[in-house]
Order: sequence, then C-alpha cells, then structure tokens
Amino acid sequence: MILLISDLHLEEQRPDITRAFLRFLDDRAAQAEALYILGDFFEVWVGDDGMTPFQHEIAGALRTLSERGTRVYLMHGNRDFMIGKGFCREAGCTLLADPHVAQLGNERVLLMHGDSLCTRDEGYMRLRRWLRNPLSLFILHNLSLAKRQQLAQKLRSSSKQETRMKASDIVDVTPDEVVRIMQRYKVQTLIHGHTHRPATHSLQVDNQPAKRIVLGDWDRQGWVLQVDESGFHQAAFDLN
Repeated sequence: MILLISDLHLEEQRPDITRAFLRFLDDRAAQAEALYILGDFFEVWVGDDGMTPFQHEIAGALRTLSERGTRVYLMHGNRDFMIGKGFCREAGCTLLADPHVAQLGNERVLLMHGDSLCTRDEGYMRLRRWLRNPLSLFILHNLSLAKRQQLAQKLRSSSKQETRMKASDIVDVTPDEVVRIMQRYKVQTLIHGHTHRPATHSLQVDNQPAKRIVLGDWDRQGWVLQVDESGFHQAAFDLN
C-alpha cells in the first residue's frame, strides 16, 4: 500500500492538524510501503536555518517513520518551496522534483503539487517564475532570517487577499495544461494537490481514457489517497 497526502499547511496555530498528522504517522502510514507528501506540507518555510522546535518535531516524526521502514517522499509546494537538504536529512525523506513520474503499483503516475497547472492565474504564475528562479533563490537564501520572515508574512497576506478576489476558475487548473503535461510525460494518471478541491476527474489524453486525482487539504478534515492492488481510493477522515 502507498499513501499520498498534500496541503497540510502545518503550523503551531493549528495543533489539531498536527495531532492528527502525528497519529496518522504512527498508525496508517506505519503500515505503508511509501508515503508521498505533495507540497504545502508546512504553511510557511523561510529556510532550513530558520527551523523552529515545532518543525524539528515534525522532522523527527518523519525520521521515526522512515526508520520503521516506510519510504518518505516530499515535494515542494508554493508555501514551502525553500525546504532544503538539511530538513530532508533530518527527516529521513527524499525531495522530489515537480513534476515527478512514479511507479505506483503497476502504473506510471505523474505527481505534481499543482500550482504550475493554474496558468490562467497570470499574476501568480509571474510571481512563481520569479521566486523559483535560481538567482532569486540565491538572493532569498542570503537574506537575513528576519528579512525572510517579513517577506514570507507579506506574501502570505497578499496571497490570501488576492485569492479571495479571483474567480474560482482562475485559481483552478487549466484543462489544456493538464492534457499537455500528461502528454509530455506519457501518463494516463495525474495526481496533484494545491487547489483544495478533492475529486477524481475523467478526461481523454491522446484519445485514451485518463484521470486526474486532486488530493484534499487538511483543514476541517484530513484526506489521504491510498493506492493498492484494487486501485486508487481517496477518503476523508476526522481530525479528532
């Protein structure tokens, strides 16, 4: 069995989500061959050098899971794209590129966070290109920790305000981009998070049936996608 989750947005201000996640690691994830976390694992990440005791605790819990035999994979999201090698070493996890093709059971599956699919949100896409540029990342990493924290807070505030003002289709994925990326990687299944709209969508890619599975975010409830011999099964569960 393989498990996939995304968009937990872990932060000290949501101890209910943290408690549910730690229980999930001890119980269900401990029975899995692998756990994939497809971005926005943390609400904010300003650099491995700025790790808080809370973030060290989460890293330790992942390390324990890894040492018990579950492979742990992590992908950057738009909130935590500055997670680096230091955290991954401490957590015992492998950092994946976005996109990443994985063999899940007998199928090649494309894994993404999902924000790069939202091409109709032109303002966000411009910001994303700037933030992910190697030169920009170099500059960000060399800012003082205090400056990075201030910048992260500003970006979070402006992002929440702008999202509320945008039409729902603007902040969702672009259907043509979904087909294009699936054709590029020659897959019939795409799994991503980001949009907080859990569902399984049927579509056609190269005149063949295909599917796009959107992972749910952890807020009022948790979501997990299980992949086993019988297929792909996503379900919500109570955080308490």
